[in-house]
Amino acid sequence: MASKLYSASEKPVLSFEEIDPSLTYSYAHYLTWLFDDRVELIKGQIFKMSPAPAPYHQQISVHLASFLFNFLKGKPCKVYTAPFDVRFPKESKADEDIYTVLQPDICVICDPSKIDNRGCIGAPDIVVEILSPGNNKTELLHKYNVYEEFGVKEYWVLSPAEKTFLKYTLDDGGKYQPSKLFTLSEKVYTDVLPGFALDLDDVFED
Repeated sequence: MASKLYSASEKPVLSFEEIDPSLTYSYAHYLTWLFDDRVELIKGQIFKMSPAPAPYHQQISVHLASFLFNFLKGKPCKVYTAPFDVRFPKESKADEDIYTVLQPDICVICDPSKIDNRGCIGAPDIVVEILSPGNNKTELLHKYNVYEEFGVKEYWVLSPAEKTFLKYTLDDGGKYQPSKLFTLSEKVYTDVLPGFALDLDDVFED
């Protein structure tokens, strides 16, 4: 893949059409993009995010985030919702050396040192993705690989269409192990947040 080097003098990009998808981009480039289109970077490749989510998708997100928010009151872990940039540095945390920037629907972060005025730098403890018709399977696979590689302890995937919940948990070897597929009338628990119980009937309530 071609590589595009960051230049401090680089001008802001005002239109998504100015982006060459064949090039490799860093977070430093990302910061110069002033167009309205929401995008993510995965290992330097640009992915255009789906249009604004459907109302039911948003409803599920609000339900889940509110349950997490209420549980986490007074606790060190905090919940954040999209749009919220999560940067995944490999070694250097310099903007020009970061090539993966994602915007999970919801994330839980228990280490306050990872939060700055631009979002999160480093792996959240929990990442939640709520599927939509616009989700690309390749994109989802890339995200799965990123979350596993960088050590996100739990990756939750919710399907509004099927009303299902799947949880991937990082094992001692750094690999994800999937849960059973949960659905309505079931509760989900997490080792990351002892005492938290998620009632899927409440999450998927329409």
